[in-house]
Amino acid sequence: MTLPSPAVARAITAPVHADLLVSGAELVATMDADRREIRGGWVAVTDGLVSAIGGPGDPPPPAARVLPAGGGLVTPGLVNTHHHIYQNLTRAFAPALDGTLFTWLSTLYPLWSRLDEEAVHVSAHVGLTELALGGCTTSTDHLYVHPRGGGDLISAEIAAAAELGMRFHPTRGSMSLSVKDGGLPPDSVVQDDDEILAESQRLVDRHHDPSWGAMTRVALAPCSPFSVRPELMRATAELAERLDVRLHTHLAEDPEEDDYCLAVFGRRPIDQFAEVGWGGDRAWVAHCICPNPEEIARLGTWGTGVAHCPSSNMILGGGLAPVAELRAAGVPVGLGCDGSSSADSASLWLEARTAMLLGRLRHGAASTSARDALEIATRGGAGCLGRVGEIGELSVGAVGDLVVWPLDGVAFAGALSDPIDAWLRCGPVAARHTVVAGRPVVEDGRPTHPDLPAMLDRHRVLATGIQQAFDKAGLDPSAARR
Repeated sequence: MTLPSPAVARAITAPVHADLLVSGAELVATMDADRREIRGGWVAVTDGLVSAIGGPGDPPPPAARVLPAGGGLVTPGLVNTHHHIYQNLTRAFAPALDGTLFTWLSTLYPLWSRLDEEAVHVSAHVGLTELALGGCTTSTDHLYVHPRGGGDLISAEIAAAAELGMRFHPTRGSMSLSVKDGGLPPDSVVQDDDEILAESQRLVDRHHDPSWGAMTRVALAPCSPFSVRPELMRATAELAERLDVRLHTHLAEDPEEDDYCLAVFGRRPIDQFAEVGWGGDRAWVAHCICPNPEEIARLGTWGTGVAHCPSSNMILGGGLAPVAELRAAGVPVGLGCDGSSSADSASLWLEARTAMLLGRLRHGAASTSARDALEIATRGGAGCLGRVGEIGELSVGAVGDLVVWPLDGVAFAGALSDPIDAWLRCGPVAARHTVVAGRPVVEDGRPTHPDLPAMLDRHRVLATGIQQAFDKAGLDPSAARR
């Protein structure tokens, strides 16, 4: 990763003229290394990076554009560390709602086998817009279903992110174990190891940008212990090391995964994770609901990050992730919306609030504050993605990604004592403005890209076609729900 040079850092500390000035905030919560909070603060962005931050006594630089914060709360852009965006094509799909993780997946894999470039591009446009409305500025995506003949799905979603101006970390997911091999997915969505590794390298070579402030970075992401062979996990770790990119997978997601790994590998999931060479700070994993205390300590020693997905974990009944214990052990913990087929609402504000509530439910009312949740949603996500100091905070030289949250109206009547507590305890709240690299992608609560209505119309046609495949296959939805 390329850091700003000292000369660049000095130059952007006191700009003569900024591209964007966000001013008039009730509070700027920087989430920087000192966790500074500035009453009446302002933020200047120049060339896509934060160039200055100040308070009422600090004269802001002149700017090409001023975006008024209107007495709202300004935070860094939220970071989504785990998602399956294509799943919004099967959002809240009734026949799969009430099963276990494995039955849920088995029901949906045949529908997802119909994905192609258009479906992925449209779902990514809609899904990333939804995330931006909820204050997300950087999102990952774990796309692991690659149907034969479906085309270049990862490039299709990268194109959507570029059109919208969202900072994007797609992960090249993969599955190599089909039903006939003892896995869950059908043959039509799995690939052999050589094809997966070749495609992984091609996508990194074509799209990955390691520079400071990059808009696109690619990670490698075999899906799970029950959908890929150990040989692919090892080879992927070796490839990621050679290409200097990050690794991502599901891990310790469900008690069924424990049972599977013990039966097939003779060891628990995190032992298997270490066995195939993934135990290190290059990796971050999704869910991690079921580690025991010794395994939590190992994750902390490795520096392996965890994407906490509270809504998905509850909807699928997987359990309560040990978030406080993971953070105490030194594990970087971020937030993830997870796929729309399990979490259904892609709002990082909702995930932050749910993480706060679950933390308090598990460890008591004093255990998890709104500031803890904001830190997980920002700095924690930066830690998972290997971008601490670059994303997830407002400091000079960090990316110019920020959110202006409203603190007015009926929902906030009487919430006068603390803007951050008000932001997460009141609501529900959507972003007033979402800014990525100094450019608004949401302004006055509306997406700035003009194509959303047409994309929603096309999304409905595509989703209808995919979901009708369930009925055409002669499956009984009521039986699937049982």
